[in-house]
Amino acid sequence: MFTNRNLEQIQDQGLTIEKVEQQLNHFIEGFPQIHLVAPATPQKGIIIISEEDESRYISVFENALSSGLKSMKFVPASGAASRMFKNLYEYLEQDDESPDAFMQYFFNNLSKFAFYDQLQKVAPNAKGKELVKHLLSPDGLGYGSKPKGLLLFHKYKDTARTPFEEHLVEAASYCTASNGIAHIHYTVSPEHLAGFEDLLKKVKTEFQKRFGIQIDVTFSFQHKSTDTIAVDRNNQAYKDENGDLLFRPGGHGALIENLNELDADIIFIKNIDNVVPDRLKHETKRYKKALAGLLVTLRNKVFNFLERLDQPSAVNDQELLTKVEVFIRKELLIDFNQQFENNGAKLHFFITKLNRPIRICGMVKNEGEPGGGPFWAKNPDGTVSLQIIEKAQINLNDPDQAELLNSSTHFNPVDLICSTKNYKGEKFDLQAYVDPATGFISSKSKDGIELKALELPGLWNGAMSNWNTIFVEVPNATFNPVKTVNDLLRPEHQ
Repeated sequence: MFTNRNLEQIQDQGLTIEKVEQQLNHFIEGFPQIHLVAPATPQKGIIIISEEDESRYISVFENALSSGLKSMKFVPASGAASRMFKNLYEYLEQDDESPDAFMQYFFNNLSKFAFYDQLQKVAPNAKGKELVKHLLSPDGLGYGSKPKGLLLFHKYKDTARTPFEEHLVEAASYCTASNGIAHIHYTVSPEHLAGFEDLLKKVKTEFQKRFGIQIDVTFSFQHKSTDTIAVDRNNQAYKDENGDLLFRPGGHGALIENLNELDADIIFIKNIDNVVPDRLKHETKRYKKALAGLLVTLRNKVFNFLERLDQPSAVNDQELLTKVEVFIRKELLIDFNQQFENNGAKLHFFITKLNRPIRICGMVKNEGEPGGGPFWAKNPDGTVSLQIIEKAQINLNDPDQAELLNSSTHFNPVDLICSTKNYKGEKFDLQAYVDPATGFISSKSKDGIELKALELPGLWNGAMSNWNTIFVEVPNATFNPVKTVNDLLRPEHQ
């Protein structure tokens, strides 16, 4: 039962009682599991771009930019860096100073970190736990409470850069429009906005001068209305000692609302920690442009078909309908066995399948990284299409499904390029293409009490479930995430 105070809380969150009851129902009933048909592989479902096609697609994208196409980079950057330092926090909690293998490697290579010089200034003679405390605590560098985007990742001859800055440099290389403006959007936490804005003021003029462009940076927060209610083990809404409800962020799937508010023809999506120093940016730039060119090529074909299908004569144009069907099956990779009563029903089905947002997803060979993978999956309408699927979405008790999961050869590194406008130049309402039945439930705790939390359909999973999706293999060199602080010691980050 909700008290008047609870009802006020729900309203303050931007939620409705119906929305909260829907969330509570998800805890009770769970989510339907995805039915895998097959892993997407280079043999079927993942495109390998030849050198010749790569050059052609790069030209297509560059020509589109010079013709006025607006591109933008979207970087989820609200995550705190605390998980990066999990091993360091564990070291502080142990009784003695003796480091394990992880910490020994950290100490042995301390001078290689981009933050080393700053750390030496605040703690010139510190060692062991004292040094770690100065790195993490607010009276030192405060890295334990900062977002990843504001940590020094890469060391250069006369400076060091954060991921926030590296993304600005990247955007300058493949996101600059014909008017000389590079647009980049970061989603950040409200408490960290000032830090990002201060850093932007320091570096913007220098970067603009160096690259001969204008940089347009915008920020947004994850909407409070995308938070979800927490429940106890019995699926009852959790209330604290004051009788107040607890709401938790709904995961990265909530960012579909932020993405929905952007106005651009092509939007590049890449995680904040997946950046490399300048010496390795060339390959990233090349592949980003090639994938964007593939997207523009595909988009132009879709738009052309939709304009023709929009004509009154289309319903009786058998040749056109046959061409569209071949395109949907062969190039959009949607398999269907629908029986159509007449050409009108067929035309409606084709328009529905074509008139959707499009995404090109870079895929790297799976080398043991956790996360979603590329699969052929059955959709609620009976069609089979390409989807990025997380392990949590699959019934692992079904040996056939578990085997399909384990036979996946590739991994999703969150390297997406999106077309979010229709053939009339109007923005799609991206919320209309979310599959609400693809969220999942995770375990959390508060004050020692075990709780359940609801994760919204993931940004590149259920939130884009009803998009047209193409998978392309990209080099592993373009995927260099930083999950632990010692990942910064990998050659790619040095």
